[in-house]
Amino acid sequence: MELRECYEAFGGDYKDAVSRLQSDALIKKFVVKFLDDPSYGQLKDAVEKGEYKEAFRAAHTLKGVSQNLSFKELGQASSEITEALRDNDDRNISIEQCIELLKRVEKAYEKTAGMIRKMCEAEK
Repeated sequence: MELRECYEAFGGDYKDAVSRLQSDALIKKFVVKFLDDPSYGQLKDAVEKGEYKEAFRAAHTLKGVSQNLSFKELGQASSEITEALRDNDDRNISIEQCIELLKRVEKAYEKTAGMIRKMCEAEK
């Protein structure tokens, strides 16, 4: 599977990634490194523990990484949960709402990470 096909499969914007990072080699380097980024796991753990400030930090990091790599679907889902958790000192989001938003992130993350893994496996 080619890098462009991978992007198409997980709802990314390959052209945007190229405009930002300029070469397939550089894009691929960061796309593969994405699999080691801990922010998704940190987000899940924080939501499960009800730690909103930690969840916000992890969601914000995941959003930034996703947007920088032009992972559009994951970036959108991460943005939604980030904004819901922003300035949440007064608990204006319930744990149920947070879990629903996390489900959207999980779906987009699994789709993205799964296709990246598939691309990596195809190269072996």
